Amino acid sequence: MSLITNAVFALMIGFLLSICFGIILIPFLKKLKAGQHVSVYLRESHKKKEGTPTMGGLIFILPAIISFLVLYGLDKVTITYNTLIVLVTFLGYALIGLIDDLLIIFRGNNDGLTESQKLISQTLIATIFFYLFIKAGNEPLLWIHAFNYKQNIGWFYGIFILFLLVASSNAVNLTDGLDGLAGGLSFIAISVFGIITYYTTWLDGYNDIALFLFLLAGSILGFLSFNVSPAKVFMGDTGSLCLGAILGTIAILTRHELLLAIIGIVFVIETLSCILQRYYYKLTKKRLFLMAPLHHRFEKKGWLEQDIVRLFWIIGFIGAMLGLLYGVWL
Repeated sequence: MSLITNAVFALMIGFLLSICFGIILIPFLKKLKAGQHVSVYLRESHKKKEGTPTMGGLIFILPAIISFLVLYGLDKVTITYNTLIVLVTFLGYALIGLIDDLLIIFRGNNDGLTESQKLISQTLIATIFFYLFIKAGNEPLLWIHAFNYKQNIGWFYGIFILFLLVASSNAVNLTDGLDGLAGGLSFIAISVFGIITYYTTWLDGYNDIALFLFLLAGSILGFLSFNVSPAKVFMGDTGSLCLGAILGTIAILTRHELLLAIIGIVFVIETLSCILQRYYYKLTKKRLFLMAPLHHRFEKKGWLEQDIVRLFWIIGFIGAMLGLLYGVWL
């Protein structure tokens, strides 16, 4: 099938299934009392979000996985080592987020997994990633397309994979603070990486991986029907960790690691704002921003939540289009 046919078909299937899952899952989460606990440091407008169901990431995770497995059962797609890397990483990070969300719900506070527990879990997944990556015949190359630079870095590539997965998953997690913000940006970035993957014809299983990304993008679009302001459900760590991980995974497989910083420019800015805030405060005992991540700084300045989300979506779209221009046409 052509790119357009692939994309439209997958987006439609993912969207419709996620709508169905959302209609079923949200009432179930309410009965489970899987409500979000809002930080006391946020604006008064956030207080009304207290108790909004979390773990909504399942609304796009399950449709994407189930529809892909159904297509596999119908012999419409194949599962290569590279495809397995995508699925294992996606589900692995979703599981970490799910455990974290469940602990928060059962404990009745915001204390989920500790940082060390998360890092150990992420290291385990990165190790599996590296094993499958080498088994697939991929070389552990540091490949900078802009300078046509290639360097085999051996086992150190495993550390690089861990760093990128942790950084990208945490970046989406930090950005997930306003209704529809992380979901909308993820839809844009994953759609673009779907196109880039489709044109990465040297990658074994590129067509099937691209199809999965389009299925996921369609599922995220369905999720946004319930997540835009006012949100009826939040994705939680269940959703944000796996979305960041899938972006890092595809960037590695297509050898566009640096391009991820352009396509996910808002995620990078949000993360940098937190890092700068922390170290600036340690050095000066003063805050560089009124609040971090950066979207909360705009809130403190009196911006409406919907206006901040629209602005960040536009910035994310521009970054994604620049990334697409370089990743496909240049």
